[in-house]
Amino acid sequence: MNRRGSGVLLHITSLPSAYGIGDLGPAAHRFADLLSHAGQRYWQILPFNPTCPAFGNSPYQSTSAFAGNTWLISPEQMVADDLLAPEEIANPPEFPEDRVDYQAVLDYKNGLFDKAFERFKEDGPDFRYREFAAENTSWLNDYAIFVALKAEFSGKAWGDWPAGIRDRHEEALRKYGAELADRILREKFLQHVFDRQWRALKGHCRARHLQIIGDIPIYLTYDSVDVWANPGLFKLDDQKKPAAISGVPPDAFSETGQLWGNPVYNWDAHRESGFAWWESRIDRTLTLVDRLRLDHFRGFAQFWEVPAGEETARNGRWVDAPGWELFTMLTRSRSCLPFIAEDLGYITSDVHELMGHFGFPGMKILTFGFYGDVATNPHAPHNITKSCVAYTGTHDNNTVRGWFEHETSSDQKDLVFRYIGGPVSADQIHRILIRLAMLSPADTVIVPMQDILGLGEEARMNRPGTTEGNWEWRLRPEQTGEEVTREFAEVTGIYGRR
Repeated sequence: MNRRGSGVLLHITSLPSAYGIGDLGPAAHRFADLLSHAGQRYWQILPFNPTCPAFGNSPYQSTSAFAGNTWLISPEQMVADDLLAPEEIANPPEFPEDRVDYQAVLDYKNGLFDKAFERFKEDGPDFRYREFAAENTSWLNDYAIFVALKAEFSGKAWGDWPAGIRDRHEEALRKYGAELADRILREKFLQHVFDRQWRALKGHCRARHLQIIGDIPIYLTYDSVDVWANPGLFKLDDQKKPAAISGVPPDAFSETGQLWGNPVYNWDAHRESGFAWWESRIDRTLTLVDRLRLDHFRGFAQFWEVPAGEETARNGRWVDAPGWELFTMLTRSRSCLPFIAEDLGYITSDVHELMGHFGFPGMKILTFGFYGDVATNPHAPHNITKSCVAYTGTHDNNTVRGWFEHETSSDQKDLVFRYIGGPVSADQIHRILIRLAMLSPADTVIVPMQDILGLGEEARMNRPGTTEGNWEWRLRPEQTGEEVTREFAEVTGIYGRR
C-alpha cells in the first residue's frame, strides 16, 4: 500500500438483497462496479467466517477460522449455476429492507439449501466439487463433521459432547462419520458453493482493479471446530474446557477491564509445530482476499490472560506472545505480508517495534483526533503519517454524524470548528472529515459507506459491550446508485487517490 489510494468499508451482509441479508450475488457485483466507477482501489469487509446466534451473529466470534459463512450464499447465483430453479426463489418472505433478521434468513435459506443439496445428490458431484474437496481436506472434513455433530447434539458446545467424540477417538469419529454422512456431505457441498461464489466475486473485483481487504480476528470462540480439532494449541484443562481466557485489563474506560471469554493460545505448542496452524489460516484467508487487517494486533506481542472462572478481567496478567517468530516464519516463503495492524487503544513500544520491523501499516481514526491536545493527537489529520491507513471510523465506532450529534461535547464541537476554520452543521460534518482524511499524507484511506451517505447513529454497525441489535444494518437499494458516490469520486480525484 505504498501508492495513494482509497476505498470503502462495507460488510457483505449490509448489501441490498431480496433474501434478507447481503450476499455474494448480483448486488455485490454491482457494488464492486460502483466502487470502480468512483475511482476506488479497495473494498474492505469484516470477517467472512461462519457466525452463530449464541454470539449475536458477530463476525468476530466464529466457529471456524477456515470455512465461509454460508448465509452469504446468493440464491440468485445458485439459480444461475443450476442449483435451484427460478421459481424456487421467486417468492421470498417479506424481510426487513434495512436490517438483517438473522433467524428469518436462517430458516428461509436452510430450505433453499436442502433443495439444492438434493439436486446435487441426484446429479452427483462434478469435477469442480471434487477438486474443491481435495484441495481443502485439511480443514473441510473436520468442519463438516463438527457442524453435523452440533446438530446431532442439539447445539451443545463440543466440550459437553460424549467423551469419545469430544476427545476425537478414532472409533467415535468413524461411528458418527457413518451415521451423519448425509449431513456431512451437505456441509461440504455448501462450502463448495460459497467458495465458488466468492471466487467469482473476487475475479469480478480483480478485473476492475479493486482489491478486497479482509479481516482476521486474533481469537476464536471456544465452541469452534479449530479448538475441538486442535485442543493442544489452546490453553484447556483436563476436561477440555478453557483454563485461561482472553480480555483486556482495567483502564480509564472500564474499572474491571473487558472479559472476552475466548480461549487463549498455547503459544509453546504453536512454536513447536512451526506455527503450521497459523500459516494455514493466513494462507487460506489470502486465497480469498488481497489484503488482511489483523484485529487486536497487540495480542501478537503481549496478551491479557485471565484464569477461567473469573467474573471480571481484573485478575489477569500480561503474557508474551511470539509475534516476531510467527511473522519471521511467514516472511521466509513470501515476498510480502499484506497486513494492516489494528493498533488502536493503548499500544506499547514493543508493538510499534514489531509493526515497524515488518512494515505493517497501523490505523488512524479521524473521530479520535479531536480529544485532548489536538496539536499532538496522533489521529488528528495533520499528524497522520504516510505509512498508515486512515479511517473516518470503523465498524466499532459511531458514524461521523452520530458521533458529532451524540458523543461530542460543546467544547469538542468548538475544537472541530476551530480546526476546520468555521462552524459546520451535523448534516455536513461527514463531508469535512472525508476531505480531511483524503488530503492527509496517509497512503490509504478507508471510509465506511455510512459516512459517505452521511447517515446517523441509526446506521451504526456495532456497539462494543452490547449483545443486541449489532451487525444488522443494511443499505437500501436506492443508496447504491452512482449519484450517491459522485461527490466521493470527485474528492478521490482531487486529492490524488485514483
